[in-house]
Amino acid sequence: MKIIIPMAGRGSRLRPHSLITPKPMISVAGTPIVKQLIYEIVKVIDKPITDIGFIIGDPAFFGKEIVAYLKELSERLGAKPHIFRQDQPLGTGHAVMCAEKLLEGQIIVAYPDTLIRAELTLDSEADAVIWAKKVKDPEDYGVVVLDQNKKINNLVEKPKNYISDLAAIGIYYFKKAEVLKSLLKRVIDKELLPGEEYQINQGILEMIKSGAIIKAVEVKEWMDCGNPEVTLKTNSQMLEIKMQEGQTLKDSSVILENSTIIQPCFIGQNVKIKNSRVGPGVSIGRGTQIKSCHLKNCIIQNDSKLENLTLKNAMIGNNVYYKGNHTFVSLGDYSELR
Repeated sequence: MKIIIPMAGRGSRLRPHSLITPKPMISVAGTPIVKQLIYEIVKVIDKPITDIGFIIGDPAFFGKEIVAYLKELSERLGAKPHIFRQDQPLGTGHAVMCAEKLLEGQIIVAYPDTLIRAELTLDSEADAVIWAKKVKDPEDYGVVVLDQNKKINNLVEKPKNYISDLAAIGIYYFKKAEVLKSLLKRVIDKELLPGEEYQINQGILEMIKSGAIIKAVEVKEWMDCGNPEVTLKTNSQMLEIKMQEGQTLKDSSVILENSTIIQPCFIGQNVKIKNSRVGPGVSIGRGTQIKSCHLKNCIIQNDSKLENLTLKNAMIGNNVYYKGNHTFVSLGDYSELR
């Protein structure tokens, strides 16, 4: 089994936090989004992972440190890493085709925009599987439509009228990736009109037309990381899940002085917390210093310094210095607020 991770996008909805750090590399509940997604897929797929292909963008944004991190992530799982570049943002189908040489045999394609918890048994009869979740407002999502035999017979993006409440979450399984590759090649051979992109759904719809058996599998938890507000909510959910799973959320190097931690919280390496009340729902990255603060439902990344603050629902980037109180905060990397 191979995993393909298209992650070349700039994550504009998560700005300012994605101005310097690619969205999949942003830590939520103490761990980068892309790492959590891959580990969850590996956990639920009962097959060895031989290769992981990462489709990344401009080298000026996805630099050597990120490439090294992704390679190490693959190797820790016993998989061979592959790095591909998507030079132009031409859509999800184009991104997959950037990893064309890996599109043989069984593959998982996963877009690292979300975090999941799932139980999965791959149907041996299915040519493809789309992971999905029931949603209250399907008009805001791309949905899968099932026939009377529970097979997918259509994919519709943001339907104006109700046809299904099963939203596709951006994770796909293909039994024979070469089939998808041949169909996407036909799609990409067509000239784009202004504003159009090549989408993976175009290849999947061609599979449906050819009689392929495509099924939906519903995940237990689907948590978005699209913008700061929903990412904070996802952070709190993931902290609860990790605590229930018995994961270690506080590094042994943490220094606490006259402070209270209200679980669940993640506190990384070499964090110092003094005269503060932290939690619940707070994640603090390595090397950060907290002094005289009251923090609740916040994400603070690495090597930042916070003093004399009362913050709720705040997202703070890397290397931020922030002293004093304000009513709403969303600070990107290397910001200062005194």
